[in-house]
Amino acid sequence: RIFQREGIKPLLGKGHERLNGKKDGEQFVKSITVIFQLMLNISLIFLAIILSVLLFKELFVFGKMLFLGDQNDYVVFLENILIFFLYFEFITMIVKYFKEEYHFPLRYFIYVGITAMVRLIIVDHHDPHSTLLYAVVILILIIGYFIMNLTPRDRPESRWFFKLQISDNEGKKN
Repeated sequence: RIFQREGIKPLLGKGHERLNGKKDGEQFVKSITVIFQLMLNISLIFLAIILSVLLFKELFVFGKMLFLGDQNDYVVFLENILIFFLYFEFITMIVKYFKEEYHFPLRYFIYVGITAMVRLIIVDHHDPHSTLLYAVVILILIIGYFIMNLTPRDRPESRWFFKLQISDNEGKKN
């Protein structure tokens, strides 16, 4: 109304109706999500490269410690093995992110949490209260993993499932 009253409408030219239209808003939201998804993907690729370098560095330290170092220090040896597996699990989680259409499976976070807690128990086992707390955390993670495996993995895609439900309900009404 203001544009019509002020005589601005002719200045806008063709397509001015779309300025406040639904299509422009949807297109803007889609472009923003694409930009954020691209930034996230690039960041995860860089993180995977950094973790791969650290993984090979840890493998080199592990081999050096195995063949040249003191072999009686098993705690340091186990700590390095668990650090290696933490890097490996994070890289695997990033690969799964790209393979599973841009989402992280929850079970990989649980794997990382269990491995990190085992590492803490090996490294910091001097205080019995902390060790017990770490063991309880591992137990909770394992119970969570068990519960997660009891539920069905195949859930319907939201896009087609809801369309199917709507079309079924409309068919029942007619």
